[in-house]
Amino acid sequence: MTTATKAPPTAPAAAPPSRTRASAPAPSLPSLTGLRWMAAVLVFGLHVHNFRYFGGTGGRFVSWGFEAGASGVSFFFVLSGFVLMWSARPGDRASRFWWRRVARVYPVHLVTMAVALVMAFTLPRQPRPTLPQGLADVFLVHSWWRPWWQTLDPVSWSLACEAFFYAAFPLLALVLRRLEARGATVLAALSVLAVLALAWTDAHHWWDQPISSFPAARLPEFALGAATARLVLLGRWRGPGLEASLALAVIGYFLVPQMTDEYAATACTITGFALLIPAAAVADLRGLPSLWRRRWLVRLGELSFAFYMIHLLVLRAGTHLLGTRPRYDLLTGAAVATAAFTVSLGLSWLLYEGVERPARRLLLRRPARRKAAAA
Repeated sequence: MTTATKAPPTAPAAAPPSRTRASAPAPSLPSLTGLRWMAAVLVFGLHVHNFRYFGGTGGRFVSWGFEAGASGVSFFFVLSGFVLMWSARPGDRASRFWWRRVARVYPVHLVTMAVALVMAFTLPRQPRPTLPQGLADVFLVHSWWRPWWQTLDPVSWSLACEAFFYAAFPLLALVLRRLEARGATVLAALSVLAVLALAWTDAHHWWDQPISSFPAARLPEFALGAATARLVLLGRWRGPGLEASLALAVIGYFLVPQMTDEYAATACTITGFALLIPAAAVADLRGLPSLWRRRWLVRLGELSFAFYMIHLLVLRAGTHLLGTRPRYDLLTGAAVATAAFTVSLGLSWLLYEGVERPARRLLLRRPARRKAAAA
């Protein structure tokens, strides 16, 4: 999971940077951080739907709004490729890049994994992992084999996909830096075609197991994000504006229930997401209006990774107070869902301020600074 850096609410008008920018840091794109929060909310809504907090009319409404919430993870994958390519440092060593990614995701991953482990051995009816399952979760390889898929904190399956993307990114970035606009466009088109082909084969049961959590099957979404970032960096992005791109993304989102479950639904949303993310980036670069750049939304976007990692554990713990599939009326269900959301958001703030930020600063401190501090 990646985060775009924060910037003032209104940026001065600017043309997209070109490849002549050799070493200057990439401009910040706060709208992408705001969009991250919306994707995290979609995933939260999906899990509220799955836990059946609502019955009757409320259940139908939540199903209509959030049955397609798993597409928020697809958005994260495309966004991850875009942001990493956007912020890639020329001449950066792969080992440095990988260490920055470890510093970004591992502290929160380890803490939420520990919370899940405590829950597994203290709360009734919680699945207890075997030692191989636990080790696979620690090293973020559990999504490669279905029996290990949702060990401990179930949402961490997507981190295993991200770990694979990070392993591949130095080579992908090297290829993209050698491509001009036409080559990057071809790569983006091939990535979309790969998503569509995988969705078709999944819908027609060509695979022995679902591929929605299989890291290699999700790589085209990441590559698509990186290719669109390359086009924006070259100043050659020619997609629709922010409003039109958002409309296409919303239409694709509500088409998802018309598809079969699992990976096939990705075909509905991939085009809209691939247009929305660079459109939001261009809006920031040119100082165009963007709802997603508002300070409060950017702040929530900063918390989105911690929120994503903790919210399902909160919902799981809640089953011991509420029971499984309570199917409340609309008012009661809204109150319970709001309480779960509030607790998840509060814990995400604690994780961000108490774990994510300080651990990242500690892990990324330069050796010279460490020596100076010890002197």
